[in-house]
Amino acid sequence: MKRKALSNVHSDNLYEQIYDYIIERIGRGVWGAHDKLPSIRTLATEFNVHRLTVFKAYQLLKQNKKVYVKDKSGYYVMPENMLLIDSQQNPIISAHVQESSLSEIHQVRADYQFSIALLDPNLLPNHYFSEYIKKVFNLYPKVLGTYSSIQGDPELREALSRYFTDQSHFYLTPDELLITSGSQQAIDLIARGLIKPRDTVFLERPTYSPAIDVFRRQGANIIPIEIHPHGYQLEQVEGLIREHKPRLFYLNPTFHNPTGYTVPAEQRKTLVEMANKYQCLLIEDDPYPDIYFEKKPPLPFFSYDTAGCVIYIRSFSKYIAPGLSIAAVACRPSIMKYLLNTKSLSDSGTPLLNQKIFLHYFFSERLQKHVEKLRIALEIRRNIMEEELSDTGWKWATPMGGFNLWMKLPESTPMDRLLEKSIEKSISFVPGSIFDSLKEHQSWIRMSYSYLNETQLRDGLQRFVRIYHSLTSTQI
Repeated sequence: MKRKALSNVHSDNLYEQIYDYIIERIGRGVWGAHDKLPSIRTLATEFNVHRLTVFKAYQLLKQNKKVYVKDKSGYYVMPENMLLIDSQQNPIISAHVQESSLSEIHQVRADYQFSIALLDPNLLPNHYFSEYIKKVFNLYPKVLGTYSSIQGDPELREALSRYFTDQSHFYLTPDELLITSGSQQAIDLIARGLIKPRDTVFLERPTYSPAIDVFRRQGANIIPIEIHPHGYQLEQVEGLIREHKPRLFYLNPTFHNPTGYTVPAEQRKTLVEMANKYQCLLIEDDPYPDIYFEKKPPLPFFSYDTAGCVIYIRSFSKYIAPGLSIAAVACRPSIMKYLLNTKSLSDSGTPLLNQKIFLHYFFSERLQKHVEKLRIALEIRRNIMEEELSDTGWKWATPMGGFNLWMKLPESTPMDRLLEKSIEKSISFVPGSIFDSLKEHQSWIRMSYSYLNETQLRDGLQRFVRIYHSLTSTQI
């Protein structure tokens, strides 16, 4: 049976509608990696268009590395990490998948897990955490039988609106906050609610790896923006904005993951003005603002926004309560309606029990004092990591907060073998290419100092350095 004809728009745009249709079905998993796609003739018949229109859509998919061609066989879905060798215009599939994903590395069982950017559970105030669980059940005896609202518990949103106003000068109402199950759900909601196939998205390079995957799944055209120890090259960023007209720019400007860099205040103000001028949304992901070692970081981008061009994501999972998986999204009403519509399709609201426990736990005086102790403990661990690696000759910029050290090893480092040998010796780390939308940064690695205790840090790092020297000393 023929599919309903495409909407009656200019014929030059019909191929874009077919492109969007294929991208949407790939994103939903209807067609997976290496699946054969319908033939040009089949789609032309289904959509009642000329075959050249379908051919043009497939050419654009091929150009954007969404599909590949097998000679005399047809079009196939390209995996994100598939290598192609274009010899005489005939792509050849590499039999070897070059990269592991971040989630795969996190699943590796290791005694020395430098790959996990989470807090050592022994640094959490586990003893008195249980007191707040009991308190919640006393205050809300029916909490286990109650759904939260889609937007989040009103009591928690009221408390957080006061907190953000006091701490970060946000001046927002509870209705301008959305509670999500962690920051990754927030990123996913933003992508699904605001991004269409072929929209342009700016991502820092390097950046938080799952964000790359989320925006790619939506069919976005990703443009990398370099981040440096001093922030961004703003003239270059403005030129790229004028050229590509991005829908949004996802950034992690405070103790950036993976680099640890922090964007200075003057650049934050300028970039917010630039975003407003060119109608580009800034998505500010802020998981570590309290984990600073010498002085507080600058105010968030959202603090400088008067036009509603910033969406702020504040995760409380990394160092408050990973098991509760609570994050808050701050945005103006014109954006909030899209996020609420999208979240209503995802779940019935973030679990109410988690929100109530977090409310009483986070705003307790004991926890706020505990965060001060966390800063001291993590600064000590950062110092231990730098001390143990000081004689390697590797290069890094000392992070002034957060959980990670971003290091450049010599270009000749056999990174695949280093990861393989490290895992054999029960050590994990994250290769830098995983954080790069271009799959470069081949000689960089991220090592987290937050998850292991001081003794484990020293022992694991010494073992890792020995593995590195054993590999590099045998190279010809």
